[in-house]
Amino acid sequence: MGLIMEDLLNYAIRIASRLGAKYAEARYQSNVHEESLLKNGIPEISSKSSIRGIGIRVLINSAIGFSSVSSLMKNKIEEAVKEAISMARSSSALIKKGVNLSEEKMYKDKIVVKPRVNPENVDAESRLQLLKDIDGELVSAARIFDVKTSGRLLSIGYSIVEKIIINTDGAYICTKVPYEMATYSFTISNNQRSLQRYENMGATGGWEIVERWQLDLKIREEVTNISKAVLTAKPPPMDKIDVVLESEIVALVCHESTGHPSEADRMLGREAAQAGETYVKPELIGKRIGSELVTIVDDPKLPGSFGYYVYDDEGVEARERVLVEGGCIKELLHNRETAAELGLKSNGAARASLYNREPIIRMSNTYMKPGDYSFDELIDDIKLGVYIKSYLEWNIDDKRWNQRYVGVESYLICDGEIAGMVYQPAIELTTQGLYSSIDAIGRDLAFYAGYCGKGDPLQAIPVWFGGPSIRLREVKLSPQTN
Repeated sequence: MGLIMEDLLNYAIRIASRLGAKYAEARYQSNVHEESLLKNGIPEISSKSSIRGIGIRVLINSAIGFSSVSSLMKNKIEEAVKEAISMARSSSALIKKGVNLSEEKMYKDKIVVKPRVNPENVDAESRLQLLKDIDGELVSAARIFDVKTSGRLLSIGYSIVEKIIINTDGAYICTKVPYEMATYSFTISNNQRSLQRYENMGATGGWEIVERWQLDLKIREEVTNISKAVLTAKPPPMDKIDVVLESEIVALVCHESTGHPSEADRMLGREAAQAGETYVKPELIGKRIGSELVTIVDDPKLPGSFGYYVYDDEGVEARERVLVEGGCIKELLHNRETAAELGLKSNGAARASLYNREPIIRMSNTYMKPGDYSFDELIDDIKLGVYIKSYLEWNIDDKRWNQRYVGVESYLICDGEIAGMVYQPAIELTTQGLYSSIDAIGRDLAFYAGYCGKGDPLQAIPVWFGGPSIRLREVKLSPQTN
């Protein structure tokens, strides 16, 4: 299949070049996905889908054209190339400023992630049985506290993504990456209160990843803690206090308040109508936005990560991108187009979710670098504060500047000790206000999986976001009530 596909991609490139394309790329992509879903203890669905095809992108008359085709017949591929050429020619008559691509070193390489336990060898019955066992743990744990459970949604699945990328600049990249993923969601309630918990998990690898997650133990701990919050949590303090945010909230902050604003296409206004704008402007590069302790990076090459890749879909080798360093904005996420526009080199951030989607600038694994504080050291000198371990909900404005996070499992801190639970504390700060309030960072780095949405049509792509625990000084909380 590999040699046949390589021949078809090269055929597309030759046709594009013959028709006048200054640059052309052809990408074969296959996405296989299988998932089992359990809803309130009842099997909802077990499904398997497969989608494959070729995406073709050309640069002609300083305009980009993109087309795709699901058929692997040469005549259909030729039609798709001609369609991309036609789109580029039509666009060139309308645009005032043409598109250029940065000059980059191209590679010929093959990247295959080999799972220890092939996910395709695990049948749907085994996945469903595991989900039933997990659901049993959930219900059993809730029964201990005499609380009600509802909205129990559990899923386990895998994806296998294969790509072959060839372009006229000399790239030949072949990749095959398996992913495992799981999701759980549930609501715990009594007569007065209810709290919902939701989490995605994901990593590259095989069924061994699911075994390592120990989902039955994880769900029992979650239900126990959420039940205690429903039954015992008190209102949070209203005065300015110190706040310790656990890695889960920090991870989300890094993704939303640094990752998205650092997308160069967003800064240039190309995402405004779909995903929004950004507070980052060219003149802010190098400017301070937070404490000197804060360094935030985006690194596609983290082994086993949900956002793992070595080369992007333009054939550029990926690397760690330092978005914030020592509290100062350092660099943006670039593809070859935005890099050329700003006189820079691409840092390998172009990815597409499916064969029929154009590669656009995307995050991979965005996280805050850890510090050297233990948890006990973070809370040791806090007279009165709140520790927010996990979040219930969040929102952020269009420019990723004003944001709000509501805790679900949260605790009062008194005289350096954990002293009971607090109910839905809400932290509401600007991006700069949050990062500038940090005076200590823990060493407990952790990562969380998600599907980052961007583009029109929408592209949801797997990512990790991560971080350690952090301490914020003099923050005012507000209560969140049902």
